[in-house]
Amino acid sequence: MAAIGKIRSWGPWLVGIIALALFGFIAGDMWRSCETTSNQQRQQVGQVKGEKLNIQDYTEMVEEYKEVMKMMGRGENMSEEQLDNLRDAVWENYIQGILIGEEAEKLGLMVTDDEVKKVLEDGTSPVLMSMPLLPDFVDQQTRRFNYQTVKAYYDQLNQLSASNPQAQEQLQVFDKYWKFVEKNLRQQLLISKYESLLAACMQSNNVSAKAAFDANNTQTRILLGAYPYAAVNDNDVKVSDADLQKKYDEKKESFKLTEENRDVKFVAYQITASAADSAKLLASLTEAAEQFKKDSLSVEEIVRKYQSTVAYNAIPASRTALSRTSSDLLAHIDSMSVGQVSDPFVMNGTMNVVKMLGRPVRVDSVQIRAIPATTAAVADSLLQVIKGGKDFDSVAVNMLGQAAQKQWITSADFQATQAIPVGYRDYYNKVVAMGKNEVAIIDNPQNPDNKIVLEVTDRKAETAMYDYAIVSREITFSNDTYNEAYNKFSQFVTENQSVEAMEKNAAKYNYTVSDFKNITTATHNIQGIPGTSKTIQWVFEAKEGEVSQPYDRCGDNDMLVVVGLTKIHPVGYRELESVKDMLRNQVLVDKKYELIAQKLNGVKSVDAAKTKDAAIQIDTIPSVKFGEPASLRMMGATESVLSGAVAATPVKGFSKKVIKGNAGAYVFEVLDRTETPEEFKANDVAKRLRATLRQMVYYGKLYLQDLKNKSDIVDNRYLFR
Repeated sequence: MAAIGKIRSWGPWLVGIIALALFGFIAGDMWRSCETTSNQQRQQVGQVKGEKLNIQDYTEMVEEYKEVMKMMGRGENMSEEQLDNLRDAVWENYIQGILIGEEAEKLGLMVTDDEVKKVLEDGTSPVLMSMPLLPDFVDQQTRRFNYQTVKAYYDQLNQLSASNPQAQEQLQVFDKYWKFVEKNLRQQLLISKYESLLAACMQSNNVSAKAAFDANNTQTRILLGAYPYAAVNDNDVKVSDADLQKKYDEKKESFKLTEENRDVKFVAYQITASAADSAKLLASLTEAAEQFKKDSLSVEEIVRKYQSTVAYNAIPASRTALSRTSSDLLAHIDSMSVGQVSDPFVMNGTMNVVKMLGRPVRVDSVQIRAIPATTAAVADSLLQVIKGGKDFDSVAVNMLGQAAQKQWITSADFQATQAIPVGYRDYYNKVVAMGKNEVAIIDNPQNPDNKIVLEVTDRKAETAMYDYAIVSREITFSNDTYNEAYNKFSQFVTENQSVEAMEKNAAKYNYTVSDFKNITTATHNIQGIPGTSKTIQWVFEAKEGEVSQPYDRCGDNDMLVVVGLTKIHPVGYRELESVKDMLRNQVLVDKKYELIAQKLNGVKSVDAAKTKDAAIQIDTIPSVKFGEPASLRMMGATESVLSGAVAATPVKGFSKKVIKGNAGAYVFEVLDRTETPEEFKANDVAKRLRATLRQMVYYGKLYLQDLKNKSDIVDNRYLFR
């Protein structure tokens, strides 16, 4: 009993211990749940109307687009700017898919498999023809998409894939490509349906048709007196804070932000070669020139040894090709004799040495058409059929499903900075040596085991060519120069850890502070400088007044950048202070107009206005139409408000008041008014009006921006750059 009583005395402690254990278990579970949610949020690239996109899915979308670009021959070695544009296209396509998909679902719009098939087989849909994914399957003569070519190509790959591993790989690639095409075609067709529905709502009537007809078919000749705002001294106009507040209240809706943006000040310093760097490069190229003169090494070896950025490809260039690619180089080598070696010379940021090897006279450009063949036996049978009298195009149609396309090839196509494979050189040299209408079998430069049955359909006249070798080196900085510049830049950043200090002391280091405003999460870099995407991430993590670390290897690996955050503009209305400069200019215009209007008050003619102030410029404007802005050559401006005032003034009448324009204030006399003899046809004009309004739907896409503004769109892509 004593033991039981003792246990009972521990009751409150036991309850407390059990409660703590339960709390720890629950809290741990909650912590794991919160941690999981936090990890998921950190993986979110963005969100549209509550639908979240994670980094894995977004990356897959981008890679899918890149693969398609490669198939189109445009996806290799993409620049940072091109990749940014590609990522933006993927993001925009994702947004459109969700926004318009939701609207279409409300309206009962959809795209069926049969519709997609019909569009592909018909081949003339504007939606289909506007897709930049199908150039290889468009008939160049009819400008029509040829679905039969797609099927023939797919069937051919399917048959070859059973015994040819390369064809099997090509089949898999093409299968992915075509699924991508159909997916995007389906989305574009749905967008087209939605836009067609919106466009059908754009209507006109006889009253608006008559007004539009008169606006474009009635022209008025006027005598204009123009008083430029620039003729009024800014010091004669006083702008108070009250004036700015009043203008701000008037224009407030135009300052509304639907997404947060930020302003920064930054320093971008470009590193250049030092005198020592240039001297070292000059010594190297002087040595290269001596090697050219000795002829102990081949020109290919010399070009490689001295690390030229331009390879020697043993393909002479025409004068035309050189003038297009490098007119400065042409000017240097045009007067050189065969065997001559130039002294080192500077050209477009490079130092160069040239040796003139020869000036052959040969054909530069030939027009060809070709039929690819998988084996020499197939190529030989095709050649025999053609030589036997069969038309080249009919043979191509049997093999390819369409006529062989003609194309011009020139020496410029083979003037590359990198060494061109021997197969391509041989291909070009054999083709330019062929006569007009000659048909021959040539090795496929991409795969010598495959052949091409090729016909030369036209040739340009022979011309003098330039066979030259060049050692071209960029004049760039050394590692020592870079390190010296970086240390100096880092010292500047360390000593100036506020925006104010950065502005105050930049000149001491010969740096320039610049402004970059209205940065959003969709901004890719600082004022177009490549390699500064990480600074955008910093900008949206920083506080006002903070200065970033120095960012190196920006630009073309030759720029140092530091950024200071000056202002955060949250969603809502921009504060008055941030738009003061813009408002001040508008208030200046208002006040200058008031001064001019007061000065010209009561005048009854343009000549009378001229006597009031010599700053007034007089000119006869031959044609002012209500339907378009008045074009004023003497002012270098167009003024819509003047068109409306002129239309409301009778012939021989004078402007009722001084007209306030964008570039100046105006008075005018209506000299005469004429109408074109065109007959007004209400139905035709109304039809044109409807077409114009519908074009605004299709090409203006204002509806899309409206849908975006009403949607909860979060763009966190900047976190993953």
